[in-house]
Amino acid sequence: MSIDLDSVTAIDVHTHAEVSAEGRQSLDDSLHDASSAYFGTDAAHRKPSLPEIAAHYRERRMAAVVFPVDTESTTGLPAVPNEEVAQAAAEHPDVLIPFASIDPAKGRLGARQARRLVTEYGVRGFKFHPSLQEFFPNDRSAYVLYEALEELGAVALFHTGQTGIGAGTPGGGGIRLKYSNPLYVDDVAADFPGMPIIMAHPSFPWQDEALSVAVHKPQVYIDLSGWSPKYFPPQLVRYANSLLQDRVLFGSDYPVLSPERWLADFERLDIKPEVRPKILKHNAARLLGLKGGGGDA
Repeated sequence: MSIDLDSVTAIDVHTHAEVSAEGRQSLDDSLHDASSAYFGTDAAHRKPSLPEIAAHYRERRMAAVVFPVDTESTTGLPAVPNEEVAQAAAEHPDVLIPFASIDPAKGRLGARQARRLVTEYGVRGFKFHPSLQEFFPNDRSAYVLYEALEELGAVALFHTGQTGIGAGTPGGGGIRLKYSNPLYVDDVAADFPGMPIIMAHPSFPWQDEALSVAVHKPQVYIDLSGWSPKYFPPQLVRYANSLLQDRVLFGSDYPVLSPERWLADFERLDIKPEVRPKILKHNAARLLGLKGGGGDA
C-alpha cells in the first residue's frame, strides 16, 4: 500500500467494481436500471472499469476502497473477480485499496478463499450485502467466514438499511430489506470483538439501531455512503459530531453517487471544523492502518 496520506484530501471507503475487464456486469440490467433511477444517475455512465475508477479518484486527489459484491448464489451472475480487483489495486496503489466479497453461503470454501485473498493479494476487508445475498448477518452459517476475517485482521463491511437495488421494480426485484437491519450486526460485533466492522450507509429505517450498535461496540464504524449529506437524519449528524466522531467515515457509493456530489453537500452540513478531517480521511486511515498524514493514523 503506497497511498501518500499527505497528498490525498479524502478516503472514500465505499466504491463499487461493477464491470469486469471482459465487460461482464455483476447485476442484470433491470436491477442496474432501477438503481440508476433511484439515485438519479444516468445508467449509461455508471459502470466504470477499475482503471477508470482509479483515474477518477486520482484526478480528485482522493483514495478509494473498491470492492465487488458476490451474489452468485442468489442471482446466478458471477461478481467481478476478487483477484481482478486486487490486481487493479496493485497497479494503482496510490489511489485504490482492495476489499473483496465472498458470499457466506460458500462456508468453509469461502473462509479458505478469504485467507488466500488476504495473504496472497493484500485484500484489506470484505463487503457483505445481506439483502442481496439473502442472509441474516448473525446466521451461524456465516461464522466460519467471520472467524477467518477476525484471525486475518480484515475489516467486515455490511450493507445496512434500505437498498436502491430493485427499488421501484415489481416486488422490489424480490429483494428483502429485513436482512439488513443493523441489529443483526450487533450479534456479530459481540461474537467477534477483534473484527473491525463498518456498517454502510445511513441505515434507514433503522438509524437509531445503527447508532446504538456503534456507540456500544467500539470496533464498529459507520460509513455515510449512498445518501447525499443533505438528507442525513439529524441524530446521525449529532452523533457524528460527538460520541462517534472517531468512527464515522466518508463513503460515496460511487458510481451511483459521485464523491464530488457527496462532498459538495457535505460542505453545507453542520459538522464541526475539527471533526470534518476525521470523517473525510483520518478515521479511515487509522482503521485501515495507513501511515503518515493526520498524525494518529
